[in-house]
Amino acid sequence: MHPILFKVGFFTLHTYGVMLAAAVLFGLWLARRHAFEDGLDGDRVWNLGVYAVLSGLVVAKVWLVLAMWDYFAANPREIFSLSTLQSGGTFYGGVLGALVLIILYARYWKLPFLSLADAYAPCVALGAMLGRIGCFSAGCCYGKPTEVAWGVTFSSEYAHGLVGTPLHVRLHPTQLYDSFAAAGILLVLLLMRRRKRFPGQVWALFMMLYGLMRFTTEFFRGDPGRTENLVGPLSLMQVVSVALMISGVWLWRRGRARLSS
Repeated sequence: MHPILFKVGFFTLHTYGVMLAAAVLFGLWLARRHAFEDGLDGDRVWNLGVYAVLSGLVVAKVWLVLAMWDYFAANPREIFSLSTLQSGGTFYGGVLGALVLIILYARYWKLPFLSLADAYAPCVALGAMLGRIGCFSAGCCYGKPTEVAWGVTFSSEYAHGLVGTPLHVRLHPTQLYDSFAAAGILLVLLLMRRRKRFPGQVWALFMMLYGLMRFTTEFFRGDPGRTENLVGPLSLMQVVSVALMISGVWLWRRGRARLSS
């Protein structure tokens, strides 16, 4: 784990920030490429991607504050603290913020939303893959204590002070679980693009696969702030994951029905 790549004077370059920037740049490049393949305006898709990223970052941090409201209500200064501002927030919050912006943008410019969603779906998977590597480097989004052979032990006092990473305890590497799974989802989505039969098919598949992945890995997460036990033993993120999977199934069935009609 290397939360800091290097530090020069007052300037500190964090690994998480570098991985997040890489996720954004590679994701936008991929979206622009897919846009041209789908007959969309690549430059407009690139610009929309930039706006969506900014919107996603804002909503991701707001979601984080709301999810940990008891803590932030007791420590209101932490809302604008360096650790909160440097954090990426919650992934689902980022997706929601970006999705709302894309819907509004598509309606304003009369762009086909489902085609846009298909172009962006692999980019979101790519972002999740790279972003979780950044999480692993920073020590955030850590797992529960475990005795499995592939468990990881963190030792960075800096990460402990910044995000509360437990030190010298073997934990599930949930960040890597998510990253490897997102890499698999990315591969499946890229293959699906070659066989796409209706608009929204790639996005529907992403919602189903990512929802299933996140629902599963949540059982191994040990970090606070996800509203554990929201519905029985399920966390807020698992409830959202179920909703995401149901939405994906609905969109897939809707597309198939329109093909046969």
